[in-house]
Amino acid sequence: MSDLLTIGSSGVSAYRSALAAIGENVANAETPGYARRQVRLTQSTNAGSESPIYREALLFSGVEANSVERAWDAFRAADARYSAAAASRAETRERWLTAVETSLADGPSGVGSLLGGFFNEAVSLAATPDERLGRSAMLMALEQAAGAIRTTAESLARVSEGITKSAYLDVEALNDDLEALTKVNTALRQASTGGTAKAAIEDERDRLIDAIAERIDVTAAIADDGTAALTLARATGVALIDPVSRALVTLTPAADGRLSLELRANGTTVPLPATGGSLSALVDVASSTADKRRELDGIAADFAADLNAWSAQGIDENGNPGTDLLVITTGALSLRVLTSDPADIAAASADGTPNGNLLALNALRAEGGAESRWAALVAAQSQALAAARSETAAASTRRDNSFASRDEITGIDLDHEAAELLRFQQAYNGAAKIIQIARETMQAIFDIL
Repeated sequence: MSDLLTIGSSGVSAYRSALAAIGENVANAETPGYARRQVRLTQSTNAGSESPIYREALLFSGVEANSVERAWDAFRAADARYSAAAASRAETRERWLTAVETSLADGPSGVGSLLGGFFNEAVSLAATPDERLGRSAMLMALEQAAGAIRTTAESLARVSEGITKSAYLDVEALNDDLEALTKVNTALRQASTGGTAKAAIEDERDRLIDAIAERIDVTAAIADDGTAALTLARATGVALIDPVSRALVTLTPAADGRLSLELRANGTTVPLPATGGSLSALVDVASSTADKRRELDGIAADFAADLNAWSAQGIDENGNPGTDLLVITTGALSLRVLTSDPADIAAASADGTPNGNLLALNALRAEGGAESRWAALVAAQSQALAAARSETAAASTRRDNSFASRDEITGIDLDHEAAELLRFQQAYNGAAKIIQIARETMQAIFDIL
């Protein structure tokens, strides 16, 4: 009779644990990072069944909830992390390249259009070189073109600052996640195997690894006790977390806005060659933005030098040699027009032709001039952005597919959980019925006595 009670009570306890796991699954069906739980049920061991008459396989001593297991597939999880890092890199690059594209806007008020407007005003003035209104229009067009160059340079500088701030935030978040993962590793070493508490800690471990992978591509190695060691993906010997310590990621910005990452661990500092994730993209776009700014500075400096040289070879309205029209000291941000007097335009050539020097100005529009170099700069940026958008579309699709594949294992299917709920409810009721029968039987025996 005691065996009957043991069987019933063990069933009630085990199936209650199974029902609790199902309830937890249903409650967390939409919780990011939650992996489906399943209670592993095994036959109870009969400690007193050493009789040679009975075989162990024929004895039944109830059921017990041996452990709580997470539905997990290490390969699919690694593939999801890799695809998330690639998608994060692509999306970050596209976002900042779009910001650069906006800064280089080549619409009616852009550098290209206003440079063209300046040269067109010079062509119009060449028809009537002594016209005061035409000279004023030419100077106004020059002021607008110089202002557009300054505005573009300022916008690119703000984009560069934004990239740097975003990188600092990512590095700070990355270090916080690494610190949190170190504490999770400590908790995993102390947690009992097969319990609900350890499963919850493992969920947090995988969530942190996923968050780290979105910022910097990593390879995770999970030990038997559940602790995680992280190394930089596609790099040899660069460990972010090992069983002994964790590393600290630092960011160093250069004067021109370029970024470099370093890894501090065990008293040494080494370069961190990010191969994926948002930090890799930020380092990349910081470099390309610095290149754009340097190229714009070169265009502005050469335009000022060429225009001043053109002015110097002509004669102004007062019969004097042409003076400098532009000044630039510290890059495109400092480009300024030096005069507001229409008489300072050196329209005439040295031989006295009234519009001779204005006609010569058209030579500055040749290949290698400010207009053509600006057009090449804008075209290169447009091509880079188009490629980034294609990469983002492909990487996002790849990430979504890999997440869907992982969710086939770890995700919650409410229909499946409902079926399991009915199954374990019936098993629970059956175990309770066994206890009831044992109680009634014992009561009947007591009544006879």
